Amino acid sequence: MNGKQLVMQAMRHGTVERVPWVPYTGVHIGSLKGYRADELLNSEEKLLECLLAANAAYTPDGQPLLFDLQVEAEILGCGLKWDAKAPPSVVEQPLAASDELDLPIPKKGDGRLPMVFRVAESFREAVGEHTALFGLFCGPLTLASHLRGTRFFLDFKRNEGYAHRLVEFATSVAQQMADYYIDAGMDVIAVVDPLISQISPKYFTEFFSEPFTRLFDHIRGRKAPSSFFVCGDATKNVEVMCQTRPDAIAIDENIDIVAAKTITDRYDITISGNIPLTAVMLLGNQQDNQKCAIELIDALGKHNFILAPGCDMPYAVPEQNVIGIGQAVQNVEQTRTFLKNYVRQEIDLPVEMPDYAHLARPLVEVFTIDSLTCAACTYMKASAFQMKDVFGDKVDIVERKSAELETIVRMNRLGVKNLPAILINGEVRYSSIIPDQEVLKGALQELL
Repeated sequence: MNGKQLVMQAMRHGTVERVPWVPYTGVHIGSLKGYRADELLNSEEKLLECLLAANAAYTPDGQPLLFDLQVEAEILGCGLKWDAKAPPSVVEQPLAASDELDLPIPKKGDGRLPMVFRVAESFREAVGEHTALFGLFCGPLTLASHLRGTRFFLDFKRNEGYAHRLVEFATSVAQQMADYYIDAGMDVIAVVDPLISQISPKYFTEFFSEPFTRLFDHIRGRKAPSSFFVCGDATKNVEVMCQTRPDAIAIDENIDIVAAKTITDRYDITISGNIPLTAVMLLGNQQDNQKCAIELIDALGKHNFILAPGCDMPYAVPEQNVIGIGQAVQNVEQTRTFLKNYVRQEIDLPVEMPDYAHLARPLVEVFTIDSLTCAACTYMKASAFQMKDVFGDKVDIVERKSAELETIVRMNRLGVKNLPAILINGEVRYSSIIPDQEVLKGALQELL
């Protein structure tokens, strides 16, 4: 079997001769040619050049065409902030101050979609025989949040009718995007909805179970396999996600993948993940990455498992780390022997920690993967920083990005296990769930 055949066999729940490897390269591919992320995502020539370079360097079994969850949002009127080393982030929401919902379903000729699908055609012709191509688009919850902002999370309790209408619209957009990618010849259709980790199973069941089930049924009806992609600690939602009947679920390092696979196996769903993005891929060396890959392969086996990064790879991941994982996947026994006595060095730095017992005012620390690249982190950060509008200089609020080595040390010392998370005065108060604004306001008022 070639790489594409391995991926498709895994998606069809057959046992494979070796575990397939699908690096979610995203804007990282721009680093291979020295292009900024904003250049990459707005240039047909540069995007195709970098996709081909990554395919040649990393010999992936499967590869995403694009990892930009703002394409649809941009078409629908969201204001974007562009970055040199990350996908754009949404900074203006057209529905933030209005309950109107009169937006069109994106057409294939809108926004950056014509460029995306021209690249899809060229890329498929170049590598489609041996590489499974993944068409990724924004899921309904994250798209609704892009359009509405953090106010959408209040709608679940205070404006239920509007929340249902907005979810229905976002699901219609997702279904249309699925059709576009299927028509473009993508082999696997991935619904990427990182914010699923930020809601409870109750709200998932009430607002999203039926729309996601309908979406995956639609993709299945088009004869394409589907993947439900989530970021953050969605442990509480793995079972309800399975009940919507995707062919695969993709998770990051916030979830215990061995425990999660006991659930996905009950539903005969393939699980994909979950090499840590920062601690291993970005900050580790090649041996660290190979060791992690081998450990995941040994723990999860050759049935219903695809090895992948936990999410979209950071821009600055060293090229040799990704190459090393591919080599390990294709030479498991040799790599295991080579790494038999390898022990990774623990990360430690002389980091000065706040004196939490003697702070002049409450300190809110928002620990994120990176609010520029992680949608769940974006809205967690926004929720915290909105307290500045309430309390002004009476509270201190900072973001700590795990892409920085110092933050990894802080997390270890403070016992932060999952991202994103909000700490108040050094205590984890909200982990992988966006707090209600009134609840967060009340917690700070108590301290003041």
